[in-house]
Amino acid sequence: MLDSCAITELRRLRERATLGLTEFCGTLSGCTLNNFHSEFCLQPLSLFIGRRYLRAKRQNNFISFISLISMAGIALGIAALITVLSVMNGFQKEVRAKILGVTSHIQVMGFESGLANWRDVIETTKKQPEIVGAAPFVMDQGMLTNGQTPRGVGIRGIDPALENEVADLGSNMKVGDLTALKPGEYGIVLGTELARALQTQVGSKLQLLVAPRGGPSITGMVPRTRTFTVVGIFSSGHYEYDLNLALINIKDAQTLFRMDDAVSGVRLKVNDTDRAPLIARQLGKTLAIDGYVTDWTQQNATYFRAVQIEKRMMFLILTCIILVASFNLVSTLVMAVTDKHADIAILRTLGASPGTIMKIFVVQGAMIGLIGTLVGLASGVLLALNISSVVSFLEKLSGSRILSPEVYFITELPSEIHASDVWLTVTIAFAMALVMTLYPSWRASKVNPAEALRYE
Repeated sequence: MLDSCAITELRRLRERATLGLTEFCGTLSGCTLNNFHSEFCLQPLSLFIGRRYLRAKRQNNFISFISLISMAGIALGIAALITVLSVMNGFQKEVRAKILGVTSHIQVMGFESGLANWRDVIETTKKQPEIVGAAPFVMDQGMLTNGQTPRGVGIRGIDPALENEVADLGSNMKVGDLTALKPGEYGIVLGTELARALQTQVGSKLQLLVAPRGGPSITGMVPRTRTFTVVGIFSSGHYEYDLNLALINIKDAQTLFRMDDAVSGVRLKVNDTDRAPLIARQLGKTLAIDGYVTDWTQQNATYFRAVQIEKRMMFLILTCIILVASFNLVSTLVMAVTDKHADIAILRTLGASPGTIMKIFVVQGAMIGLIGTLVGLASGVLLALNISSVVSFLEKLSGSRILSPEVYFITELPSEIHASDVWLTVTIAFAMALVMTLYPSWRASKVNPAEALRYE
């Protein structure tokens, strides 16, 4: 049995609900009782009211301001994450292109004695449709000196006629040409940084010292020395190779390192660099060689692993920006729930279930997150596509160079958008926003109608 106070409160609640329905509809962006029924028949109640709450003019403008801040924060975080990941992808692509312009996609290497059947390897690999170039090489270490400054370098013997099939060094020559490396003339091509370190130019004479091969002579283990003439200078755009690599003719290298007709290995170029690891594994199983097969990901594993770790950490750090912005949704919806206590009570009196009330505020928060996500997606993609123009504008505005070509070896900021990065960012951001709506919405579903209308 209900006591007299409870009966009185229920009567008051019913009267308040009846008289307040029109007022409640009026808060939904000018909705009248008639069009409330007509629009409600076309969509679920929670979706209808959630959308109306988002568009409604509130008496408390501070709530609207916090909602805009939440949208802007989510949008800014997504735009920053998409832009940074795209720039990192662009840098990785640029550096990879520079590395592969000097090295090769796949290397078929012999053991210490070298690869004797290298001609058969070239003939066999060229039959593969995915392999577009092959060239033998000899690789060893030596010391170059101009009479005063010694420098330890990697010596690579190449066939000038085949080298352009597997690398871009021919197009990266600053002075001279690879065809100047003629057998028996002992010409040498240096990287720009190595030539600067040795203070040499085309026509200069250099002494090359290499470790002795074979057993000791009467005078002991004496390094062999040969005079080389600088016939060219290349610039790969990669500092390590420009500083530590010198090229000579493969015949001169075979003579210098006493390899007879053998070579250190065969370098291969494929039409799809991403398939190089798979092709290398297949060649390792099919080629009859006394050696092994490596690909570009193994040759530069440390660098590319470091880049991937850096990219993952940057993704986590910038995702925290989106997470902080998503926390604003909690305060926005908590204040919205407090502001709409009377409306919630009316809906409950009219028969709305707690689940329906919860869905109303989930819809409101989800739409704030969706709008912020879409704005961030558009802004991030637009900024990533025009990042070079933005950097140029900032450089002109500040009067200084953000990217110095002497340091970064690039004149503009590279950017490459990966669809997987974009969709992962958007999905995580919207999921965070959706999760943040759950607690305030649950609090709204627990509002007591009698308590909410007691002082109305």
